[in-house]
Amino acid sequence: MIGRLNHVAIAVPDLEAAADLYRNALGAQVGAPQDEPDHGVRVIFIELPNTKIELLNPLGADSPIQGFLDKNPAGGIHHICYEVEDILAARDKLKASGARVLGSGEPKIGAHGKPVLFLHPKDFNGALVELEEV
Repeated sequence: MIGRLNHVAIAVPDLEAAADLYRNALGAQVGAPQDEPDHGVRVIFIELPNTKIELLNPLGADSPIQGFLDKNPAGGIHHICYEVEDILAARDKLKASGARVLGSGEPKIGAHGKPVLFLHPKDFNGALVELEEV
């Protein structure tokens, strides 16, 4: 059901400092910041030959990323994102197997302009999983 790894998301307390680290220390191609108000985050994507790194920073006080950073002030890996061909079919299969879909269970449009869903970390070995339709 899952396809390739789309990205690994890292919550960071300072988005520009993190982007500069990837750009200057690692020589990575760093995208422009983009606000994602539906998800309460500001993101920057780091392009790698085989995947992406998504740097996440809170957008507003109600951001779920703020809660993560309150518990992990230096930041850290927040979630992993896998591609799926049909997000509704993937959701239905996962729910039938007992996995919990976060939120309303309906896909939202993610940072790449494609439908996404998040799966409960307790159902996936402690890792928050994002599914993105390709």
